[in-house]
Amino acid sequence: MGASLRKYLVAGLLVWLPLAITVWVLSQALDVINGVFASLLTALSLIVPASLREGLLELRHVPGLGVVILAGGLLVTGVFVANIFGQWLLRQWDRLMSHIPIVKSIYSSVKQVSDTLFSSSGNAFREAVLVQYPRAGSWTIAFVTGTPSGEVACHLDGEHTSVYVPTTPNPTSGFFLIVPTADIKPLHMTVDEALKYIISMGTVAPLPHPGAPVEGAALPGRN
Repeated sequence: MGASLRKYLVAGLLVWLPLAITVWVLSQALDVINGVFASLLTALSLIVPASLREGLLELRHVPGLGVVILAGGLLVTGVFVANIFGQWLLRQWDRLMSHIPIVKSIYSSVKQVSDTLFSSSGNAFREAVLVQYPRAGSWTIAFVTGTPSGEVACHLDGEHTSVYVPTTPNPTSGFFLIVPTADIKPLHMTVDEALKYIISMGTVAPLPHPGAPVEGAALPGRN
């Protein structure tokens, strides 16, 4: 009786746990967006006429309005900066932000990272590979972020690759490594499949891809 009860409890947990975690993550994201939206409305209420102030503040209590306005604002901004005038105005804005003390160091750093990650022509976080970490003989999944440059590259002999090694089960934290390119084993799995594999601690393996080594076969470079 006890074994059957535990089996049913585990089965129920497996059904509801993914949904509960998904709802929790989305609710946290919505809380952040609504908090930013409420702060913007509060700031705007200080400069609008008193007759409009109460109605403006009431918008803070409309469910989901912050998400709609955020999505609309991103869409309008994307359309605006896609033309020549918008790109010129964006360059002037970047130049202004780069001359403000304290702000320039934060803004420029975040902009460089975001341009690298979300650029359609970039290769950052678009390839999953195997690297030896934390010691030789131990392998883990990493994501290619680029190649070393500047002063760092001057101190390295041979070809190297920059990779990000995420932690399990939280891939948003991890380690930045520079490893010899010859020691990297490329994977056929997509980045999404690799993330699922990492988050599940290896329990959710991706399906084989065409050209991927068959299970039990020797990998390149392995005896």
